[in-house]
Amino acid sequence: MAVIPMSERELSRLRILVELADARLTVAAAAALLGIGRRQVFRLRQALVTAGPSGLVSRKRGRPSNHRRGATFRRTVLALVREQYADFGPTLAAEKLAERHELRLGVETLRQWMMAEGLWIDRRHRLPSPHQPRRRRECLGELVQIDGSERAWLESRGPVFTLLAFTSRIMLLRFIASESTFDGP
Repeated sequence: MAVIPMSERELSRLRILVELADARLTVAAAAALLGIGRRQVFRLRQALVTAGPSGLVSRKRGRPSNHRRGATFRRTVLALVREQYADFGPTLAAEKLAERHELRLGVETLRQWMMAEGLWIDRRHRLPSPHQPRRRRECLGELVQIDGSERAWLESRGPVFTLLAFTSRIMLLRFIASESTFDGP
């Protein structure tokens, strides 16, 4: 007995067609369950009768796609990416290839080609960040960073003030009059 590799979809088709052959389902019910027309159900039933379960296996499996790009096109695209867009991601590179060179191809296709050539590393395979994430402090105010910037906050209507800004949450807001004059915007 030979083992026939089948996808989940093909296995569910086989189950439904076996129920159809055992007269537990009608052709219309089988068509509704499979999401295909009545004629296709008759075609599948005939394939099951003549070739057995292997008749339901897709004949396209293992064959190249009809939409496959040629090797010359692939080499041209990868040469351009390598020369001009080496530091670009696949999305931006695909946009630039279409815009500047009128070479249109899908982003996912370009991503796969770039990964195969070692020009792009997907997120899952990149090295982790060398920076350790800083855990949150337990108490409010335990780590406070302050920034002071001198500016004419009231424009020409008043003196120059220094704004002290605390990171992440405004804990205190105080304007302090400065000694200097401010000539900027």
